[in-house]
Amino acid sequence: GPGGVAILIAVTTDNKNRTVSEIRSLLGKNGGNMGESGCVNWMFSKKGIITIPLDQIGESDLMELVLNAGAEDLSTQKEYYEVTTPMEDFEAVKHAVDGKKLKPTMSEMTMLPQSTVPLDADKARTMLRLMEALEDHDDVQKVYANFDIADEIMEAIAAE
Repeated sequence: GPGGVAILIAVTTDNKNRTVSEIRSLLGKNGGNMGESGCVNWMFSKKGIITIPLDQIGESDLMELVLNAGAEDLSTQKEYYEVTTPMEDFEAVKHAVDGKKLKPTMSEMTMLPQSTVPLDADKARTMLRLMEALEDHDDVQKVYANFDIADEIMEAIAAE
């Protein structure tokens, strides 16, 4: 992707040649190029993410609950806690959260980047256009990328 960003694209298709050609074209028009299948997999880790609203439980109680169930990390965001789990412990942590009658706003398996690439404003605009184009493609199921756009750049782009 733009600026050396790695993009992992999950697709489901009945016509591989057509989809590969269309994805290659989208990447080319937006500052990217297509590598061999699986060539950026090593840059991502499969993890579970569970988000729980702050008003459902205290941080120390949640930390004890999820760490005992196998979670890797717990971070506090503005409106929710974000629990990160190894792939193999996702169900156990989810079960522990459900057992406490907590209502997660999200719980899913995802691919998290092991490192990120900071983007300037121009590359950020291009990257966001590319992400939108990929996500709008009928055969694309999920798009994962390792870019990082500073908050002030995102705010400036949103104001345009």
